[in-house]
Amino acid sequence: MEKLLRSLHEAPIIEKEGGYEYLVHPISNCVPMLDPALLREVVNGIIRKADLADVDKIVTPAAMGIHISTAVSLMTDIPLVVIRKRQYGLDGEVALFQETGYSESEMYINDVDEGDRVLVLDDILSTGGTLRAIVEALDDDIGAEIADVVVVFRKVGGENALAGSGHEAKTLVNLRVEDGEVVVVDPDGDGEEWAASAT
Repeated sequence: MEKLLRSLHEAPIIEKEGGYEYLVHPISNCVPMLDPALLREVVNGIIRKADLADVDKIVTPAAMGIHISTAVSLMTDIPLVVIRKRQYGLDGEVALFQETGYSESEMYINDVDEGDRVLVLDDILSTGGTLRAIVEALDDDIGAEIADVVVVFRKVGGENALAGSGHEAKTLVNLRVEDGEVVVVDPDGDGEEWAASAT
């Protein structure tokens, strides 16, 4: 994950309403420009980390999980389902309400059926509001089997709405945003912290 860790040094932090510090990163936002080598490194990391055994579908929320999940789908030949913010009114469509640290919206799942074994992928876990809504809809409303939940980044130290959902997200990098800077937390599982600028 050398490229990913190095890229965090250059990632801008912007302040959203209410003092929420928002990480702007090519993997999360495609801004600044996304280097294909960085995307390839992330996709390979996801494929190594995720439980892909007998997975029927990759499920990702629009919009920032799409490019990551598309690349994983291409590498694994697992079909991709995008949870959209637009209602299409198709048979079997399931609505969910997602609330993040800075927004709220309705989202809609199509093409996931009861008994489907799915991998949930996303770019970042901040408050866990989006992932909590997704896993609850997949579990309770659809009856899908969640094989794994994987995110590229997890912001640690704040609220985690995913806690208590029965699912834990695997991550490639855990980080904190403090005073406008990224601090990578335990990148190698050794319990040490270091500043992203140290790479």
